[in-house]
Amino acid sequence: MDVKIRYEIEFPINSSPQLLYQYISTPSGLSEWFADDVNSRGEFFTFIWNDSEEKARLASKKSGEKVKFKWVDAANKDTDYFFELHILEDELTKDVSLMIIDFAEEDEIDEAKQLWENQISDLKHLLGSV
Repeated sequence: MDVKIRYEIEFPINSSPQLLYQYISTPSGLSEWFADDVNSRGEFFTFIWNDSEEKARLASKKSGEKVKFKWVDAANKDTDYFFELHILEDELTKDVSLMIIDFAEEDEIDEAKQLWENQISDLKHLLGSV
């Protein structure tokens, strides 16, 4: 398997951090914009897209601020890869943005960023932040 490269991408979002956090931290919130369906059992989340599913462990979360999901293998062991959704709020302007930290193979980074852009567009529509 090729080594994946870490990348970050940030999206301005017109939403309160509290509301945004509900959409990035709960199975019901994530299933509205991130995946077709999301199930959780304890700390494990199953993300379902069309006919594929991926499992991740909720590695860390800070209420109202960020969540980090670590991808796991078939034996539920952590892999080297994760994705993190981090809500940033500017102290002065109170502008809110969502920082995404993810990994992709070098030749797929542009495609991965495009996928995030599409998903965040869906999220913005849900939040009325268009």
